[in-house]
Formats: sequence, structure tokens, C-alpha cells
Amino acid sequence: MTLHAHFEALYAADEDPWAVRAAWYERRKRALLLASLGKERYRSAFEPGCGNGEMSAQLAQRCERLLACDGAASAVAAARRHLHAAGVNKFRIEQRSLPAQWPRDKRFDLVVISELAYYFEADVLEDMLVRACAMLDAGGELALCHYLHDFDDRVTGTEAAHALIARLPGMTRAVHHLDQDFLLEVWRKEAP
Repeated sequence: MTLHAHFEALYAADEDPWAVRAAWYERRKRALLLASLGKERYRSAFEPGCGNGEMSAQLAQRCERLLACDGAASAVAAARRHLHAAGVNKFRIEQRSLPAQWPRDKRFDLVVISELAYYFEADVLEDMLVRACAMLDAGGELALCHYLHDFDDRVTGTEAAHALIARLPGMTRAVHHLDQDFLLEVWRKEAP
């Protein structure tokens, strides 16, 4: 079973397969990520791998525009239902297969990659991070947040995934939070 089919099956069976709405770990992690962002408001944000839209709904409250995507059609449908139910109206949620359908020719001042990076090989992930940094405006932020413990479908370790961003030019780490369960970092794009 491909990774795409795996996620489609998970979300088709349960629109919240990791209990991101109710689990204390998930609610706490989301709160810390949102509190770690350097600005109160953002012009435009991108959230790849949005799952059922729990983080998307909260990001959308701080952004003029939000583009979120997921590879699983069931996740996209769940995210749309959740954002509509939450009364959020400034968002687009699209089904996209990453990295092939990474958005091109778009500009953002916030990109949030959470619980996604470790599903990709390091070279593919590095290319995605290069693209994420390239689409950021000067002063824009890239937030990364990932579970630390091992699990079956992990391809790249969390610390290895986060280390890739440190090698990219023009990015300065603004936040580093190492929790017993996750690593959270926010990187800021320097002015040219």
C-alpha cells in the first residue's frame, strides 16, 4: 500500500485518526506552535499536510488568507467541513500530492509544516524545504513541529528532518523548543 493510499484509508475510516481534536498532546502542541509564531497576524499562510483541518482552523484566524492541502481526499473533505463549521471563510483547502504538486509562483509570510516531514526521504524533504523557503517573503516564518518517538511509517527521523533547514542559507532560527514528545522550531527568512 502506498503512503497516499494508507492516509486515504485512515481518513476514510475516521476523520480524526490521531484524535487531534481531543488528545491533550495534540491540543498542547498546537497551542505551543501558535504561541511560538512571531506575529499576531499574517497576510498569507500555507499549511501542507493539513489532515482534518484542526490546525488550519486556528491558523486561519490569524491570516488574511490560508492555503492548506492534503493528499487524502477524505482528509480534505473533513478539513473543509471543519473550517466551514468553525465559521472560517478565508481559506482554500486543496487535494495535492506532495512533493510533486507543491505550489509554485505563490508567496507567503508563513508556512507551517507539522507532523509531515518525516514521511519523506531526506533528499525529497530537503527539496520541499528549499521550496518552502523560496516562497517566503523577507521576514516570513517557517514553522516545523514533529513527533519525536519512532513509529511504523516514519521515513526520516525528526531531528534529521529539522537539521535540513539549518543548512539552508538565509534562514535564522527564532524558536527552538525540545519537548519530551516533539520538536518545535520557527525559522525566519532574512532580508536579502
